[in-house]
Amino acid sequence: MRCLLIEDDAQTAELIHEGLTQAGHQVEVCHDGTSGLARASNELWDLVVLDRMLPGGLDGLDILKALRLRDDRTPVLVLSALSSLDERIRGLRGGADDYLTKPFAVDEMLARVEALARRAGQRTEPELLSVEDLTLEPRTRRVFRGGRPILLQPREYQLLEYLMRHQGEVVTRKMLLVAVWGYHFDPETNVIDVQMSRLRNKIDKDDAPTLIRTVRGVGFTIGAPEPDGEAEHG
Repeated sequence: MRCLLIEDDAQTAELIHEGLTQAGHQVEVCHDGTSGLARASNELWDLVVLDRMLPGGLDGLDILKALRLRDDRTPVLVLSALSSLDERIRGLRGGADDYLTKPFAVDEMLARVEALARRAGQRTEPELLSVEDLTLEPRTRRVFRGGRPILLQPREYQLLEYLMRHQGEVVTRKMLLVAVWGYHFDPETNVIDVQMSRLRNKIDKDDAPTLIRTVRGVGFTIGAPEPDGEAEHG
């Protein structure tokens, strides 16, 4: 399996890396929340091993929330020194597939990893997302409109995938900020509008029917009828 380990303690990270590698897994390591979320969001992983408390402005629960909001179902094993029942429940309800308290035995961690791998193998990830003549392949991250390939930057792809997974719904700016950027910006920022404009220029170009619409004062929708005339193209 291809595993992402997000752990700030160097000694613990080395111990986990060695255990997973010896068990035959490919392991990449991040030591802070911000870089960890970036790699978790922009690359394909079979498993994420995630420390609960991290430096860099984002903790493990922030990363979990961001991944689950964008419908990323990658199995996540949370590691934490916070061993109280309330904290374990909080982690599991926050999107963790399993929760292992520190200190732990490497053999137990590997057994939990194997259990998560078996469970993940039973899940069915859609091979294709489609809206009208727009298609997206989650595993390969390829996008086509009318059979024509569309090259997207990572943020553009994440925006489109999130919209397509929620087609027919109105997606708010706050949802996009958390799901795609992973943390809260100034609500007055125009970062979403800038990225959305670039995405539209690639998706809804030439004479193709408009798929991405703005719902004034709320957010965006894709492939759905304009609700009560409130949606607009720009």
